[in-house]
Amino acid sequence: MRRAMSPERARIRSRVMASCFLALTVLASTGAKGADSNGVTVERDVALKMRDGVTLRADVCRPKADGRFPVLLTRTPYDKKEVIDFCMKGAERGYVVVAQDVRGRYASEGDWYPFKYESQDGYDTVEWAAGLPYSNGKVGMFGGSYVGATQYLAAIAGPPHLAGICPNYTASNYHDGWTYQGGAFEQWFNDSWTTGLALNTISRHANSASDAVSWTQKLPLRSYPVLETPPAAELAPYFTDWLAHPNYDDYWKQWSIEDQYAKIQVPVFSLGAWYDIFLGGTLRNYARLKKEAGTEAARHGQRLMVYVGGHAGGSSRRKVGAVDFGDKLPFDVGEATLRWYDSLLGGIANGVDREKPVRIFVMGKNDWREEDDWPLARANPTRYYLRSTKAANGLEGGGTLSTVAPAEEKPEQYVYDPNDAVPTIGGPLCCGPLPTGIGPEDQRPAEARADVLVFSTPAFAQNTEVTGPISLDLYVSSSAVDTDFTGKLVDVWPNGFVQNLTEGILRLRYRNSQEKPELGNPGEIYHISLDLWATSNVFLPGHKLRLEVSSSNFPRFDRNLNTGEDQARGTHMVKATNVIYHDKSRPSALVLPIVP
Repeated sequence: MRRAMSPERARIRSRVMASCFLALTVLASTGAKGADSNGVTVERDVALKMRDGVTLRADVCRPKADGRFPVLLTRTPYDKKEVIDFCMKGAERGYVVVAQDVRGRYASEGDWYPFKYESQDGYDTVEWAAGLPYSNGKVGMFGGSYVGATQYLAAIAGPPHLAGICPNYTASNYHDGWTYQGGAFEQWFNDSWTTGLALNTISRHANSASDAVSWTQKLPLRSYPVLETPPAAELAPYFTDWLAHPNYDDYWKQWSIEDQYAKIQVPVFSLGAWYDIFLGGTLRNYARLKKEAGTEAARHGQRLMVYVGGHAGGSSRRKVGAVDFGDKLPFDVGEATLRWYDSLLGGIANGVDREKPVRIFVMGKNDWREEDDWPLARANPTRYYLRSTKAANGLEGGGTLSTVAPAEEKPEQYVYDPNDAVPTIGGPLCCGPLPTGIGPEDQRPAEARADVLVFSTPAFAQNTEVTGPISLDLYVSSSAVDTDFTGKLVDVWPNGFVQNLTEGILRLRYRNSQEKPELGNPGEIYHISLDLWATSNVFLPGHKLRLEVSSSNFPRFDRNLNTGEDQARGTHMVKATNVIYHDKSRPSALVLPIVP
């Protein structure tokens, strides 16, 4: 007999599902629950057949008035019912709002497989929505996370009546920046997201595969199965496919947004967040669409807004993780979405067209700022060299950061043991927090370890702003044929609190290419670059800027077992002695965008 779920497991499952729903329910905050429907007509489970005969279902909210209205469409795997408050508010605002369950989810037919059908189903749904008798033929899309993927994949298909998309915290490439990063498997996201989605898959299976009548023939009576659940491979076949494709191959290229920007011909309002797991893709989508989108109107119609949190904390609260960012941070994602569409689809002169295209929240100062573009043209790429007077292992070490290049200095080394990996403490997580938190959390427990190298600046005497993309240039060697290198930028407060800002990872076998991995030669020195994504933070007087370097961040990323074998099947672990060089001929450095 199956044991009852423990309270802790129940809490974890609840957190996973809550985070999965965050992408849509953040929009629901724009309207009170049970909003007055006197001016709104709501149609439930409206059926639409896709080109291959599979029926998808949607809820439609529309003004209870004569006339034709622009359509706002969301296509979600997280249950269309979760968007009812936004649907009501949108309809009251003069839109037809359509919320559809994607293929294989909740009320829609078919089999669920991420990304596979979103272009064709998105195209068909956009064109159907444009042809509704109360539609004026203009369709915009909205929503976050995977719902951002449904928008981009629909836009790539080029439905003629799509007029704009508004993706909130979503990726640009479903290999690097979604399933993998720097070649490492995004284990906590992939595990927790898949588990959360499998709950509905099990429910659908139970509804279609229960056969109590035939099971009555089974003997002995205790063999009655009650319910037969499918094996894991059938619950989430995509999960094993993701593991089977660790390299950037044709499996991933067919869905890559960044390889198909020229096919996107509509304006895009991209929303992202510091500490969000998909921040890198959000920023890349904006910057490259401004140059590569398929029409001049699309290139000039790009807008970007970056707040704090995303999957790590939403948008309606001032505190994310362990840090209170003040009362200026909270804002209404749904209202921002509607305001943009009021201008784009409604032709309302609300000032959107006169605003600068980029709006970011600057941490440290904890205030919003408008910008002409991203990345900031006035930010100066500045190299902070890794230096040391004695070994840089842990907080008691002698690691420093300096704008003065090193002369002759001894390298740093540490032993990375996959069986005792550096734990993930906060950071850009989904779906749901780990016991060690989410978003900005105190990193001192990690810095106390001997397998974490710590490099710090002196305390700043004046405000020092870092805003933009960040990279870490390292000269490294390892005793293993494959290992990982991690980097984390942190802000050290005068009271000792160590706030993580942004981080990255590189699996050594992918140092030259995500498509063709190459194992290393033990002891050979390699020049590698880690993408630490981006941040915007003012280091206040008395604060220090710090870099942590190690070889694991688990379970956010899977542990490199250091053996070079297939990560999906490997079980054998070995320790690796990893070395970081910082001397005149091998000047390892942190590259920061310093804003004057």
